[in-house]
Amino acid sequence: MRASVISNSSDQLLKCMSSSYKEILEGQTVLRPAPGARHELICGRLHALIHASVANLTSTQLLPPRTQVKLSTGTVVCPDLALVARATGKLWLVAEIVNSGDHRPDTVVKKQIYEEARLPRLWMVDPRYDNVETYHGSEYGLALKGILAGREELSEKLIPEFHVVVKDLFGG
Repeated sequence: MRASVISNSSDQLLKCMSSSYKEILEGQTVLRPAPGARHELICGRLHALIHASVANLTSTQLLPPRTQVKLSTGTVVCPDLALVARATGKLWLVAEIVNSGDHRPDTVVKKQIYEEARLPRLWMVDPRYDNVETYHGSEYGLALKGILAGREELSEKLIPEFHVVVKDLFGG
């Protein structure tokens, strides 16, 4: 799945981070409400940690939060965090921070879209329960690898420098 970045100008991103935004999910335009303060704090923490961890990886590009990414005709997503392989332009890790008032697009619809797109890694960061579900792509789709909480550590072997205690990610 080659990801086409549609927008990532800093002015547009600042507006997106503080207001509602649109995604096109399987041909349907979905207006997503502005994320809350806690969502944005978690997103900021995760981005800072990943940014520091991929700084020396020439193979990986971290996209700004909620950059519009076209996955296919009729599907444009705005992941909270996205990593792209520089050589191929392929999206290989996405983190979606679940919005408690609007969770279905992330936990059901987009998860299915990522599965069909054969995304190698997906993290569902859920502030409702202070946990992170980690999924790895397989020949059968996305496979749940773990549900991490509390003192457990979120890490990714493809980003050797990245690791965070889940409790700390949520500000605990």
